[in-house]
Amino acid sequence: MALRHRFALLGVVAVGGCGDAPIEPTAIDSPGRVSIHGEVWADNWFALYLGERLLVEDSTPVTTERSFNAESFVFNADYPLEINLVAKDFKENDTGLEYIGASNQQMGDGGFIAQFTDPASGHLLAASDASWRCLTIHEAPLDRACEDEPDPTPGVAPCEFSATSAPEGWLSPDFDDSTWPHAREFSPAVVRPKGGYDRVQWRQEARLIWTADLETHNTLLCRLTVPAP
Repeated sequence: MALRHRFALLGVVAVGGCGDAPIEPTAIDSPGRVSIHGEVWADNWFALYLGERLLVEDSTPVTTERSFNAESFVFNADYPLEINLVAKDFKENDTGLEYIGASNQQMGDGGFIAQFTDPASGHLLAASDASWRCLTIHEAPLDRACEDEPDPTPGVAPCEFSATSAPEGWLSPDFDDSTWPHAREFSPAVVRPKGGYDRVQWRQEARLIWTADLETHNTLLCRLTVPAP
């Protein structure tokens, strides 16, 4: 069985989310006896699965530069919650760069934050933090000198990359992710979230997370199992 990740029944202290109108949650038709309010912000894109079922996908395509936005949704589920998430930072190609050929050619940087609450009581059920397990399946460039190349070419030094397929069965509740690294937590000052981030009242326990390198780790798979409270 998959490792059951640590999570706590958390308080209701909110941080951020000042000044902008909150996002009206979208109702998602899903089976289950428990109603849950999910909120996710990603730089740049995410797809959220409940077990093997695709629950919600970022409404802004990952091919959109500067696609920063949050999604708010209500769904039904049963415990334990098997939360699986694909997160992608924008890249023009396998060099891992953006704005290729422009004066601001650079490596992008990622980050996401998520929280799940009881829509009736507001009680926090789970949130993104270092207890999540996340695996990098696309890393580029492997040499940061690629960022300064006048004609960066994927796979040609210094713009080599590493890309692997998602592990077979990674969405299954029985998948063993115990060898996956724990997520890393990052401060808002480092991630610099924008574009919808301030439209969510984030609890203080919800942290911006990614894998070890915000700039070169471009595609992640993340997992969390939430037992019944």
